[in-house]
Amino acid sequence: MSESFEPVIVGFLCNWCSYRAADLAGTARIHYAPNMRPIRVMCSARVEPQFVIKALREGADGVMIAGCHPGECHYVDGNIKALRRYELLKRMLRQWGVEEERVQLVWAAASEGIVLAAAVDRMTEELRALGPLRWGETVISGNGHEQALEEAPAAEEA
Repeated sequence: MSESFEPVIVGFLCNWCSYRAADLAGTARIHYAPNMRPIRVMCSARVEPQFVIKALREGADGVMIAGCHPGECHYVDGNIKALRRYELLKRMLRQWGVEEERVQLVWAAASEGIVLAAAVDRMTEELRALGPLRWGETVISGNGHEQALEEAPAAEEA
């Protein structure tokens, strides 16, 4: 893959833990890849699958969902709900031909800025190796619909 490719990661970060971990990483001057665009959500359970799909469809190369550690959610079991949705979302994306590494779930407490920074660095490197997502080629034409439309006139001419 071209070395000039820089992946775009949309990060849905829990207000109580992960967003504060990102803030701590910044104030502690922990260096990590600037590829993540953070979006603060009140809880990781608030991240609907359609948010992830919309981010990928509109140009993100990957999506990170980050929340409190299991058992430490400020909304009791929100992160467990997020984990269930994440597992279902991974299955659906796999069926569409989207690599699993493009959507990741990370647990990071407010005091774990270095954990979040390491997760962003790791995901950035994995996405660089995969290359751009190219949603239109991977998902839309992956189902054969557009390809069949393009091949139909050629079949009539023969």
